[in-house]
Amino acid sequence: MKNKSGTKTLLQTIFIVAGISIYLSACSSPAEELHTDEWHIFYNNETKGIDIKKGEKLICNNMYASYKSSGKTITSLDYLHHEINIEKMVDSIGKGTCMKITYTDQELPTLTQYIYTYPQKEYILTEFTLESAGGISSNYMAPVNIDKMPVILDKSKSNRALFIPFDNDKWIRYSSNPLNFDKLVSYEVTAVFNNNDHRGLVVGSVEHDNWKTAVTIGKGDRYNIGSLVCFGGAADEQTRDNKSHGTLTGISIKSPKILIGFFGNWCNGMEEYGRVNAAIAPPKVWTKAVPFGWNSWGVLQFGLTGTKAVEVSNYIKEHLQNKDFVNADNTLYIGLDSGWNSFTEDELRTFVNTCRTNGQVPGAYWTPFTDWSRDPERQVDDAPGYHNKDIYLYANGKPQELDGAYSIDPTHPAIEERMRRVSIYLRNLGFEYIKMDFMTHGAMEADKWYNPAITTGMQAYNYGMQLLNKYFAGMYINLSISPVFPAQYAHSRRIACDAWNKIKDTEYTLNALSYGWWQNYIYSYNDADHIVLKDATEGENRARITSAIITGLYILGDDYSNAGSGEGKARSEKFLTNKAINSIANGKSFRPVEGSGEESENKFVRIEEDGTCYCAVFNYTDKEQKVTIVMERLGLDGEQKYQIKELWRRTETSAKRQMDIVVPAQDVMLLKIEE
Repeated sequence: MKNKSGTKTLLQTIFIVAGISIYLSACSSPAEELHTDEWHIFYNNETKGIDIKKGEKLICNNMYASYKSSGKTITSLDYLHHEINIEKMVDSIGKGTCMKITYTDQELPTLTQYIYTYPQKEYILTEFTLESAGGISSNYMAPVNIDKMPVILDKSKSNRALFIPFDNDKWIRYSSNPLNFDKLVSYEVTAVFNNNDHRGLVVGSVEHDNWKTAVTIGKGDRYNIGSLVCFGGAADEQTRDNKSHGTLTGISIKSPKILIGFFGNWCNGMEEYGRVNAAIAPPKVWTKAVPFGWNSWGVLQFGLTGTKAVEVSNYIKEHLQNKDFVNADNTLYIGLDSGWNSFTEDELRTFVNTCRTNGQVPGAYWTPFTDWSRDPERQVDDAPGYHNKDIYLYANGKPQELDGAYSIDPTHPAIEERMRRVSIYLRNLGFEYIKMDFMTHGAMEADKWYNPAITTGMQAYNYGMQLLNKYFAGMYINLSISPVFPAQYAHSRRIACDAWNKIKDTEYTLNALSYGWWQNYIYSYNDADHIVLKDATEGENRARITSAIITGLYILGDDYSNAGSGEGKARSEKFLTNKAINSIANGKSFRPVEGSGEESENKFVRIEEDGTCYCAVFNYTDKEQKVTIVMERLGLDGEQKYQIKELWRRTETSAKRQMDIVVPAQDVMLLKIEE
């Protein structure tokens, strides 16, 4: 069952096992409490807010819910009466306890606030519903409002707050910010942490069906943040919107569900945030090995031809694929990017057959939610009977333009017809991998959608992505420019925007890995974009290759056709055939060692199940740098002696507690650390 807003009822997600009910009026004197092994949750009758402790530490004080209706902001503090129920429950996270607070007032819709706790978990979840027999509408629902945050971190200049972008368009950057800002808005999630002891608070949405969510942090001081609000209803320049967030309407509507956690290590907290999202919306399953391969949108771009595509496939087979540049399935993925649709059908079949002969998987490219012609009168490609003006997403009566293309409505039947025809065409040719680009266009807020049940940009995006999964089922789906969430429709996603060959491209990619590596838990793999080696130093080559290996996908971008750069080919044969390096590329992202880089972190680590530790140390500057590696900061035993191999240069040493290394200018060192 769904209400008009398309939100699931709570009965679909929560099974009540047992419960007790307590009624309290607003004038009741004792505070009501929920105690678990980790959490103490108090309803404060004096403030009407919720105080939340983890152990003895106060995490939230006087937390309340708020929403907007008919132009007014209303909070749970405005209600005259409340009733508290504490119930055992089971949901997609597991068994837990729910504190349900029902607020009633003759003049207002019923507001029901839910707080969920789970045994041995370092987080809680919270959400609320609004119900009215006459119907209720809102485009802003904030489950978490804290006007003045308690002191959650030790006094330190190392206290930071993360900015997480909504998508990866326009070369946007993640950031770790000192607490000297007046206001910080992070999208879907943030972390506030101390970089010395790594303890930190994580707050973010774990549902992405209806709302674009943001976390707004107000001015505090250099040691602590001020206010904190986590709300559904974000729509601004960063979400690429030209108008306000769409409205949910129904007898009952629901806010996004929000995670609040306090963790001994903020990196663990961000990974746990990813796991909770994955439990609620399971990632798209990929049972094969991480893709290695090539994509044409590196050097060739629109210079791509059918002949060159075949030459690239053959070169990779003869010079790289047989020399250890291949994944664990002994497979490579060869992708045609923008421009492939200029090929004849015979050229495409020849390319596909060449790939198959060479033990490769052919890939293609598409932008399902864009009109690049920006011609309203033009007939819709692959959907005769419709014109482009029929399918645009309008804002204030005007087509919406982003990145040079008009946005189109994912709910329009012409879009489904396009998906059907394009998928059949590619599948019949033999393509098995598809890169989907400029996806944010389909998530933009609009005046209306073709499907009248859709009232928000996120609902429309989910609708379109479900269709995409229907028609491209069985193919590997890789998202390029797209929102971080929802994540369950693709196997992988580009972690940042375009990157090429220079150290600045490596640094830009690693900016996203520094604070977005945890997306490895909501996608099968993160994508570091194609690797280009020509017209760069050997140090830059090593750094760019390493950035891909420690991010996820391992995709090349040089021109390997007969007319391609000899330098690019020579560098590829030198650096892409190192078995010790390539063996690390299993698709699992490294995570940052620290969290306070001015732009990007320079040390990343991954510890395998057998205890082997890999650590990548980058130098983004034009001078060599001395870097100290502290074993405990990597998650290792500081008293243990370790054998250390540098895999690019094949040198060995040993160390205990810490070691000093010198990283050449614009280069990297990739260390294998074993007992």
